[in-house]
Amino acid sequence: MTIKDIAQLSGYGISTVSRVINNHPDVSDKARRRIMEVIEETNFQPNSNAKHLKMRASSSIAIIVKGNQNILFNGILEQIQQLLLKNNEETRVSYLDEDANEINYAMSLCREKNPKGIFFLGGDLEYFERDFKHIHVPCVLLTNSGKDLKFPNLSSLSTDDATASEAVIDYLVDQGHTNIGILGGNLSDTQISYKRLTGCIAGFKKHHLDFQQDLQFEPCRYSIEEGYEATLQLLKRNPSLTAIFAFGDIIAFGAMRAIRDLGKRIPEDISLVGYDGIDFSRFSIPRLTTIRQDTSQMAKQGVDLMLQRIHYPYKAVHKIIPYELVKSESVKKINEN
Repeated sequence: MTIKDIAQLSGYGISTVSRVINNHPDVSDKARRRIMEVIEETNFQPNSNAKHLKMRASSSIAIIVKGNQNILFNGILEQIQQLLLKNNEETRVSYLDEDANEINYAMSLCREKNPKGIFFLGGDLEYFERDFKHIHVPCVLLTNSGKDLKFPNLSSLSTDDATASEAVIDYLVDQGHTNIGILGGNLSDTQISYKRLTGCIAGFKKHHLDFQQDLQFEPCRYSIEEGYEATLQLLKRNPSLTAIFAFGDIIAFGAMRAIRDLGKRIPEDISLVGYDGIDFSRFSIPRLTTIRQDTSQMAKQGVDLMLQRIHYPYKAVHKIIPYELVKSESVKKINEN
């Protein structure tokens, strides 16, 4: 009996089973109960034999997740594992800090575990450009594009972040907003947040709006806590903002609480837009307007690319996955005559 067997019997992914066994908090009560039932029914004892806990080094596919609070990545990860499981492929999942060097970690993984291939869920292209040449197994980068790097063993699937962000500015301006704040990420030109900020600036220019970075932009990590603090800082500097665009839904959820704590209402006093389209955005109050990334297509096409490269000499492929601007309850039209 292995973790893979527990996953099949419980109906949940290997990563979810692993999180339950290791007592991680980010698992629903329903999933935890079901997995523990299967563990008890099968008398599974993960600590009694080391082979039950480690992924088979020479036969597994590694998945490196950049950031441990990114709910978008958790959804993609679950789908990837389910698809690989159907193809009898085992996975080894590693969570890194948002600012960690994923390529250094991948190089160490290749030396010690000899994976068949590596998925990168998120990544800083600066690290890829500098050291990826030392990695020779098939790799797939998700949510960021590796096209310009031209590595023969690196494929990528991403959303056109700049275009999507420009579409958010177009929509907010169409709703009457001209004083718009931006939350999230940093200004490194190898980060996704930079592409999103570039799209926003293009949108401001298109509509002949000035963008004053010191008044309209507040960087932060992709977490609820930092989204909360960044919103407080931004609105303290610029209380006249009528709309905020957060570069991640997880940041937007922190912004919601901060706006409420400041005595403001969404969308009556200030409109809010997120990015990612995670499931929680449909259940927040109000429902969040957001850019929805097609995680199902990212996972499915990513797995297809990985399996092709493992078994056949396919060339690297770089695709843009379509996005959707989901217009919901968190944006209000203003300046109506």
